[in-house]
Order: sequence, then C-alpha cells, then structure tokens
Amino acid sequence: MGRHNREGKGADQQGFEYQINYQPNWLKLIKVTRTLDSGRQSTKTLFRNPMDHVKGPPSDRIRTRIVSRGQGLDVEVAVSDRNHFVQRVEVTCRVPTADGRAEDVVYTLEDSLPPSTRR
Repeated sequence: MGRHNREGKGADQQGFEYQINYQPNWLKLIKVTRTLDSGRQSTKTLFRNPMDHVKGPPSDRIRTRIVSRGQGLDVEVAVSDRNHFVQRVEVTCRVPTADGRAEDVVYTLEDSLPPSTRR
C-alpha cells in the first residue's frame, strides 16, 4: 500500500508559484519547461521530493496534482501502474501569458528514488 500524498511548493522561471500534491514513494522531482521568446527552451526543477529514498512500496496508482493560481492552472495526473514500470510522465498544458496569448508549458514528473538501505 502506498503512503498518503504530501504537499510541496515551488516556483518556475517566470516566478509563478505552484502547490504540488504528490506521492512520496513515487515522485522524485517535477521539471517545468518553457519556450523563451528567443525560441530556446528553458527547463527548471520546480519541485524535488525531500525524501532521499523510498520508505515503502509505491501505490499501484500514480497521482500528482499541480496548481498555479497565478496561471489559473489546476491539473491532476493519475496513472495506473500495477507493475511499477512508469519512470516518467510528461504533461503539456497551454497556459495564458501576461499579454493575452497562450504558451505550451511542459511538466515532467520523474521517479527514481533509490530504495531504502535498511534491511
């Protein structure tokens, strides 16, 4: 059985604040990727799980919620993974910009917390 979800927070390249609801035994980090006006991409670690290793088996269902009130973003991702094969999930969201346009922002959720060293 997985552990209860935890709360975290972070900020992206443009200073938008985020609230993260995550499973501590699956999520290692979340990266946010935006395309700059120059056409280049900018990737920043939005959130890193403070745990340094897994304290038990992950749930059969991966669930992460990303909320940014400043962008009007409230996304929850849930993936069934009974055999624990999922290592990365990418979600692309179209969010409004300050000038009224919209931009695609990619959120990358990654696993790979090392197992506990306790026996």
